[in-house]
Amino acid sequence: MSNSEFKPISVRPMDEYNQRLVSYVHPFDWVNPEPADYYDLVVIGAGTAGLVVAAGAAGLDVGLKVALVEKHLMGGDCLNYGCVPSKCIIRSARVIGEMYQARDFGVILPHSVEVDFPSVMERMRKIRAGISHHDSVERFQKLGIDVFLGSAGFTSKNTVEVAGKSLRFKKAVIATGARASKLAISGIEEAGYLTNETVFSLTQRPQRLAVIGGGPIGAELAQAFGRLGCEVILFHRGSHILNKEDTDAAEILQNIFIRENIRLVLNSEIENVETVSGGKRIYFNSKGLRDSVTVDEILAGAGRTPNIEGLNLEAVGVEYDSRRGVFVNDFLQTSNPQIYAAGDICMDWKFTHAADAAARIVIKNTLFSPFGFGKQKLSSLIMPWVTYTDPEIAHVGMYESQAQAQGIDVNTILIPFNTVDRAIADGEEKGFVKILHRQGRDEILGATIVARHAGEMISEITTAIVNKIGLSKLSNVIHPYPTQAEAIKKAADAYRRTLLTPKTKQFLGLLTKLS
Repeated sequence: MSNSEFKPISVRPMDEYNQRLVSYVHPFDWVNPEPADYYDLVVIGAGTAGLVVAAGAAGLDVGLKVALVEKHLMGGDCLNYGCVPSKCIIRSARVIGEMYQARDFGVILPHSVEVDFPSVMERMRKIRAGISHHDSVERFQKLGIDVFLGSAGFTSKNTVEVAGKSLRFKKAVIATGARASKLAISGIEEAGYLTNETVFSLTQRPQRLAVIGGGPIGAELAQAFGRLGCEVILFHRGSHILNKEDTDAAEILQNIFIRENIRLVLNSEIENVETVSGGKRIYFNSKGLRDSVTVDEILAGAGRTPNIEGLNLEAVGVEYDSRRGVFVNDFLQTSNPQIYAAGDICMDWKFTHAADAAARIVIKNTLFSPFGFGKQKLSSLIMPWVTYTDPEIAHVGMYESQAQAQGIDVNTILIPFNTVDRAIADGEEKGFVKILHRQGRDEILGATIVARHAGEMISEITTAIVNKIGLSKLSNVIHPYPTQAEAIKKAADAYRRTLLTPKTKQFLGLLTKLS
């Protein structure tokens, strides 16, 4: 790529940290290499899925030629607009959450606690820049991968064009991800709004913030910015926030939001937005009543749109939909057998760890299965996920409603945290561990955990499900005392007690008397 063809990318604000970020993930002086005669694998998109596929293929050390293409920032959403920056902000907000409860723990704080919002955002940018070298152009070049910066489009059944250069491939992987959907609300484009791609560029705190969408992204950011001092109003079409989540878990979080003075507008439909002297006025309908509210900023926290533009998928016979993305089978293979896809571009699970897992499937199915190794299916994955609110909500496997829909008879074990000593000591009694198992058997079908660190706890149950470890064996696992994870053992013990039939209890009672 010549300098005249190169389009420098900036990330606002272009301070020392964002300059360092860009120097790693889209360096302004980068010159694309001359393409090889052919590539065993061309990967389009350098988010989590693309990076894992490219690094995994190159790391096999069998002489494969791999090309990686990225038109924007290496690292994709996770590094730049998702997991990393959001968790930095959430960590700062959690400090404020602790302060809310300080008096309950015998700690008296000053009358007012000041949040230095610019410093919160600067800390995020510093951390993001500090870890960005893991996803850098230089690192992947050193792995033996040809890195091309620029937009990619298929030009024939085995070629991709990037910045005027043609890459011939044996197999290709589409990993271009997704972006925040545009909102079909009259006047909102003219008024302007934030998405996950722009909200982390804020340097000054908006006094009044409207968040549209009460799903995981909307809930996480609504609580975080509320704790950082914004007056937050959360609009949600459903009758309850996190309406796809376990009802009991969502109820706990909704009550916490109300206690933290987040205004919830449920069953809402936003009619239009207009710019007024005081900010941005949102006109909405909720439960049949029309009203309006004026805010400084609007944050869209609902809906994702696949990045298919410019790929020219018709040239290679890859079927797709502008809403759902690229169509794949259970092996992550597109309608063109030489082309695979992974990550948000093709999957319902839009998580970084899901993209990572899918990428590993693609590596196996593209590089190993032709030599007699079995293919791996996407449907074989056991996928946990976490909503990073405070408390966190973590889930894996089935919900009760899903089991019922499939005609599976289940039992549910619920261990409230007000029965767990460590949770009581921590002042975190409102959470729980809920485990779903097949009726009459100890097979774990799913679990939901509500806890400050639920995301750290769910992996024990995920491991049990993956390795077909039932509740009986789980009850034999010794948990350190006192920990909140002891609730998992309590759930397993509760199952074991169900095995004690009246006759068994009578027999044990007799043995006790005889001893």
